[in-house]
Amino acid sequence: MKNLRFEVVKEAFQKRPIAVNIPKERPAEIFGKYVFTRKKMYKYLPKGTFEQMIDVMDNGARFDRSIADVVAKGMKQWAEENGVTHYTHWFQPLTEGTAEKHDAFIEFDSDGGMIEDFSGKLLVQQEPDASSFPSGGIRNTFEARGYSAWDPTSPVFIIDDTLCIPTIFISYTGEALDYKAPLLRSLKAVNKAAKDVCQYFYPDVKKVQTNLGWEQEYFLVDLDLYNARPDLMLTGRTLIGHGSAKNQQMDDHYFGIIPERVQNYMKELEIEALKLGIPCKTRHNEVAPGQFELAPIFEECNLAVDHNMVLMSLMKRIAHKHSFEVLLHEKPFAGINGSGKHNNWSLSTDTGVLLHSSGKGPKDNLRFVVFIVETLMGVYKHNGLLKASVMSATNDHRLGANEAPPAIISSFLGKQLSDLLNHIENANNEALFDVKDKKEFRLDIAEIPELFIDNTDRNRTSAFAFTGNRFELRAVGSEANCASALIVLNTAVAEALTQFKQRVDALVERGEDLNAALIEVLREDIKTCKPIHFEGNGYSNEWEEEALRRGLDCERSTPLCIDSYLTENSVKMFESMNVMTKNELIARNEVKWETYIKKVQIEARVMADLALNHIIPVATIYQTKLAKNVKSMLKIFGREEGEVLTSRNLKILREIAERTQLIETGVDELYEAKKAANAIKCIRERAIAYHDTIIPKMEEIRYHIDELEMKVNDEIWTLPKYRELLFIR
Repeated sequence: MKNLRFEVVKEAFQKRPIAVNIPKERPAEIFGKYVFTRKKMYKYLPKGTFEQMIDVMDNGARFDRSIADVVAKGMKQWAEENGVTHYTHWFQPLTEGTAEKHDAFIEFDSDGGMIEDFSGKLLVQQEPDASSFPSGGIRNTFEARGYSAWDPTSPVFIIDDTLCIPTIFISYTGEALDYKAPLLRSLKAVNKAAKDVCQYFYPDVKKVQTNLGWEQEYFLVDLDLYNARPDLMLTGRTLIGHGSAKNQQMDDHYFGIIPERVQNYMKELEIEALKLGIPCKTRHNEVAPGQFELAPIFEECNLAVDHNMVLMSLMKRIAHKHSFEVLLHEKPFAGINGSGKHNNWSLSTDTGVLLHSSGKGPKDNLRFVVFIVETLMGVYKHNGLLKASVMSATNDHRLGANEAPPAIISSFLGKQLSDLLNHIENANNEALFDVKDKKEFRLDIAEIPELFIDNTDRNRTSAFAFTGNRFELRAVGSEANCASALIVLNTAVAEALTQFKQRVDALVERGEDLNAALIEVLREDIKTCKPIHFEGNGYSNEWEEEALRRGLDCERSTPLCIDSYLTENSVKMFESMNVMTKNELIARNEVKWETYIKKVQIEARVMADLALNHIIPVATIYQTKLAKNVKSMLKIFGREEGEVLTSRNLKILREIAERTQLIETGVDELYEAKKAANAIKCIRERAIAYHDTIIPKMEEIRYHIDELEMKVNDEIWTLPKYRELLFIR
């Protein structure tokens, strides 16, 4: 009997790289080709309308709907010149993906014929069905109305024949049903709070921008091999599979030569991404075999999030052209590194980066320290919430797996910055600064030459590491929407900066000198947020014990971590910063628990299917062959000598029988555990039950299946193995 696995593997390994049409233009010339950029706005919009749009985009001015028709007309003209026939409101519901409904540029004319039309009304607002997207109870099935509204700060773009218009998505009653709406609110909050604090140092600062540079890790597997693995197809990860004898232990894949097939895929991906205005900068092999990374140049946060969501869709579409499947699951293969999406976060003004010291003088140094410490304050006060923002059923498998940050939020600062904060905390006021007049002061560290871009080492085990002019949030999962974590981070920092200013102003009102007030409050906060500061090995057991003593959130269960969204401090923070209401937070928790349950539920069903319809039948076939061999040997050599000669086969026979029985019993217990969990009415308690009872049962079943893989004849094993999935020829 032919083993289809062998045929699929043979075909996969014989595939040759697909040629890529390299444009004659340089990357800078094709950049933004399919984006309605400012340059194109200037060309297709009247001057007055263009200036109004720039005011909206740069200064947060309210969009005047009276210009909507003019803007729509210009967009449509540009789009049609690029072969566009349809448009869509492109939004980011609470599914970790994106959504779009395409409509053609056609309407009836007065004579019953057709005309191509696109009005300002259609550009600015539409009404997708809100009942079919996760809403956490905000919308019932019979309450279908919801609105998508254009976000003018993120440029429209073209994919294929469709004009994509980035939008927010809200319910009929005004609550956010997406990631973009609260992200925009959090950006507004941090802009105001940071700008207010900047006035102490630079009164001319008018805007503070949040920047993001994401690093997208991913796996590639051959498409035919992927299609031969039901678990990969349905869950994004291998639920079973014994480790390959060689995987990443030789460290030879990391930054190694990129396979030609992969290189061609990367080339086409980058070309298409550049056309969509995504500034791809870096590509390389990652640690695990079959794992790679793509990273762009830093961008404004909202735009960067949109670009990442576009890119993840683009990656999958282009991968199929090269006979690959992209795996964005955080842990598609057990025993080797999983994939994250490091979020490099910073704040900047028109005068420079706030998390960077230029070394130009004491005022600049103090400004730098204030923004570092208040960022740490926000992260410290809401460390459990920040962790909850990155936790998921998929990221659970990666966090703390000696390849990613542990499920504890801590911040690595490096020796220079740590020494500086210790100095400020411990020096007396007289030694720390001398007040010359009401405007100038001098820190006891006249120059800080080491506080430039590369003033720290890198600490892989820190979830929130300072890396010179930015913080790197390493805990975000590879398939996640970056906005989930950034909503929390932005809001927490906005709250910390707001409270810093309130306390400084209170001291000044009581007659204290401004510089003295700044130092006094800064010193208090350095002491307060010290528990979040950790320079050591976050993978160690000692750190978990130490983190508990420090009062940091050490919970590992995703359903329990999600509780952090509804603590009194969290609700107060979100509401005071006008980012989300308590009702919106309750709804999001419902969505998070429901999503967790459904993902684990699907995995349990697939696991049972694999066990009963793939593994046990194959093991039984091999068992039957061994039994026939034993029977023949006993007949030929007699019982005494035959039992000696067949001892190995008898041992394997017994083990197969025992393990298949344990697998079958495990599947029965898995069904019962699911039935019991599904009977729980409270969605939070049901999610906890899935975490505590279903997942351990699946791990037990997997253990026995993986052991069988090493015993059953390779010729009849039907599912592609790790050694075949991981190594791309």
